[in-house]
Parts: sequence; structure tokens; C-alpha cells
Amino acid sequence: MPAQSVRAPGVLVAVDGGGSKTDAVALSAAGEVLARATGASSSPQNLGLDPAVRVVDSVVREVLAAAGAPADRAACYLSGLDLPEEIAAFSAAIAHLDWAGTTVPPVVDNDLFALLRVGTAEATAVAVVCGTGINAIGVRADGAQLRFPALGMISGDWGGGSQLGQEALWHAARAEDGRGAPTSLRSEIPAFLGLPSVRAVTVALHFNHIRPDVLTALTPLLFAAAEAGDAVAGSLVDRQAEEIITLAVTALRRLDLLETAVPVVLGGGVLAAGHERLLGGIRGALAAAAPLAEPTLVTARPVAGAALLLLDQIGADPAAHERARAALC
Repeated sequence: MPAQSVRAPGVLVAVDGGGSKTDAVALSAAGEVLARATGASSSPQNLGLDPAVRVVDSVVREVLAAAGAPADRAACYLSGLDLPEEIAAFSAAIAHLDWAGTTVPPVVDNDLFALLRVGTAEATAVAVVCGTGINAIGVRADGAQLRFPALGMISGDWGGGSQLGQEALWHAARAEDGRGAPTSLRSEIPAFLGLPSVRAVTVALHFNHIRPDVLTALTPLLFAAAEAGDAVAGSLVDRQAEEIITLAVTALRRLDLLETAVPVVLGGGVLAAGHERLLGGIRGALAAAAPLAEPTLVTARPVAGAALLLLDQIGADPAAHERARAALC
């Protein structure tokens, strides 16, 4: 009788893909983290579907090679999967990949669910992310969900690092040519980019001599200027706080949770940076609009939440969850 090959025990693979990077972890059913990998952004809205799939496939193969085992289950939580059509398209695009051909098809959903799970295990909760972009979700224990299209200005959104950078440059340009109020951003932005003037920055962007995504890197300058008392920068930070609160309170209201003790999980690079003017504005406005809401700031990478969700799906015991959380948070 010919020898039969025996498949090695598989692992769980959790992926979180945002606007700036993609994290993957391989872990056992006992919650032990076996390997990690990090790649570039994998947002299908920013890159396109096929390039996003290639990024995810690359980090998954890297983490599986490091773990030395095939995948038993996988889950991909990505920024830019905001519409049902986008989720279905990504699921179909990875279906042929060997690591996705598991008995249970991979879970594919928006990365906000990973952020939410890092912040709370409660079945009723709201999460707002403010990183490269801005988005929110709300879930209720009876299965109700609230989502936003999160397609930028065309869907009513304002904020996130990319837009804050654009706004900072807009105000700096107007300060330089006399159309707007004075702001320290007029000198700080060109100095940061190694250019002599705001006009030079504008021209460099126009001719693609510098990449448009450099605008996201201007966000720390904006917050530093606000902290130093710059009125223009301060107004942008205050507006960002208002937009975050609007998303959170709208989600609570539409799910009939305004008068319920509910976790409101906050995350993403802009929020996780911990700027007190921003966070203080959010806490104060949330307390006024929804006094029972419980804001929670997440600074851990959301891939931890993707891992916890996988452990939830297989019915892992609390010790496995604690083991994974201790390793990833």
C-alpha cells in the first residue's frame, strides 16, 4: 500500500489592512502567536482590487512560511471594504488562493470590526476610526448593524490624516498669497518638505514631483501648530473632533443607544497619537450628547482584533483570548 501524505496541522491567519500598512498574524487555536508579517497598504479603494489582493496574498504567504504550517482558517479585515459589492468582489478575488481554500471560507469585512474587537468584547458597541481616512460602525446584540459608505467627500465624510493634510496645505497657501488668515503652517509645511515656499509645494504636487500621499505626513505638523496656539490649526483640530463625535452620536442614535451604557471605541493613527485637544473635545461632546457612552481609546494594532475575532469564531476558551491579547496588544 502506498504511503499516504498527512497534512500538517493548520493555523489561524488574521489580516488587518489599513490605509498605510497591512498586518498579518498566524496563531494556534490556543491563542499562541506563531508568526507575524507586515506589508504595504491594502485598501482596495486606494490601490484597486488586484493590487490589494497581491499585498494581502504576499503577507499571508510570508506569515504562513514563518509559521511553517498551512492555513485552517483565515480572516481579512480591510480598509476600503465599505460596500457589500466591495466585500463580495474581494472575497471572489481571493477564493482561488490556496490559503483561502479552507473548509470554512475566509471572513472578509471592513477593518473597523477588528478595531471594535480590540476595544471591547461587547455585542453592542460603536467604533470610530480616524487614521488615513474616517469611518464608523455600530453593532447591537440583536444583530442590527449600522455602516457608513465612507467614500470621502462624495459620501459626506470629512477628516482623517489625508484630508487634514490637504486642509493644512490649503490654509498655508491662502496665508502665503494673502487670501487667508496667517498661520505658522505657511512656513512649517515647506520646511518639512525641504522646499522654499508653499507655492513650491503646490507646484511640486501638481507636476507629481512629490507624491500626493505626503499630505498625510503633514498631520503631526498640524497638531503641533494647534498645540502651540495657532488659531487656524486649532480650528481644524476642533472640526475633526466634531466630525468624530457626529459619527459616533449618529450611530448611537440610529441604533437607539443614546441612553444606553455602550462602549465607543476610538482608534486609527490620528486618534491613537493621543493629542489632548482632539481627545478632550471628543470626551466632552460625547458626555454631553450620550452621557452613558463609554469612550475607549485603542492604541494597539487592529490585527489583534482580527485575531480575537478568529478565536471567537472557533469557540476558543478565554485563556486563548488572553494569550493572544497579551502577545498582540
